Parts: sequence; C-alpha cells; structure tokens
Amino acid sequence: MSTLFAFLHHLAAFTLVSALAVEFVLIRQELTLASARRLPAVDAVLGGSATLLLIVGLLRVFYFEKGSAYYFSSHAFLAKFAVFIIVAVLSIVPTIEFLSWRKALKAGQVPAVDAGKMRLVRSLIHGELAGVVIILLFAAIMARGGWR
Repeated sequence: MSTLFAFLHHLAAFTLVSALAVEFVLIRQELTLASARRLPAVDAVLGGSATLLLIVGLLRVFYFEKGSAYYFSSHAFLAKFAVFIIVAVLSIVPTIEFLSWRKALKAGQVPAVDAGKMRLVRSLIHGELAGVVIILLFAAIMARGGWR
C-alpha cells in the first residue's frame, strides 16, 4: 500500500508541475480565445492535482511512511509544507481571474483583462513556479535526513 501511495503522490506532483508549466506558457502569450479557454481548464487540473497531492501526502505522513512524529520534527518537511501552502495561496488570484472569464468565453469573446491584472497573474504564476523549485530542494534535503 505504501508503494501505491508513493506512486500517487509522485503522479500528482508531476501533474501539478506540468499544469503549472502549461499555465506559464499560456499566460506569457497574448491572450487569445483559444488560450483563454485553455487556461481555466489547465488551472482546474492544477487545482485537482494540488488537492490530490495534499491528501495523498498527508495520508503518507500519518499512515504509510515513517509517521507524523518523524515528519513534524523535520525542519525540511515543515519548510516544504509551508512553501506548498504559500504556493496554494498564490494560486487563488489566478484561479479567480480565470473563473471570471466564463461569461466572455461562453459568448465566444476574448476576456477583457486589465494589463495590470495580467501582470499580477503572470507574476503570481512565476512565484508559484519558484515555490515548486524550492519545494523540490526541501524534498531532497528531507530525503537525505537533513534539517532534523
């Protein structure tokens, strides 16, 4: 069972990173009807994979790996978890923005987005990507027993 949950954890993590990379590419381009339609769908995959990653990760911590006492005494784990939460909070603004496009997209129109809002969304997605890199660093430190 531990192997299955490790697999699910990694699958969710790779899906999250892939969705975030696709968002990053789409948001850097000029907004078109096609990209505006793709962004909410990709963002939904991102949110679903993040949710699955959190649930499976916590199940691994509490039931399938070394136990919660081990993980919650690891500074690397706590830092990794904190950055995950920060990335999740950063993702709220882009998600709300993408959801606000529904009416325009249903009408077959490119959403009218303020340039400042687009800069903010781009910056937040860049921040999310940076956070994922930091999470990977903390995961490597944690896997080697560092920061105990």
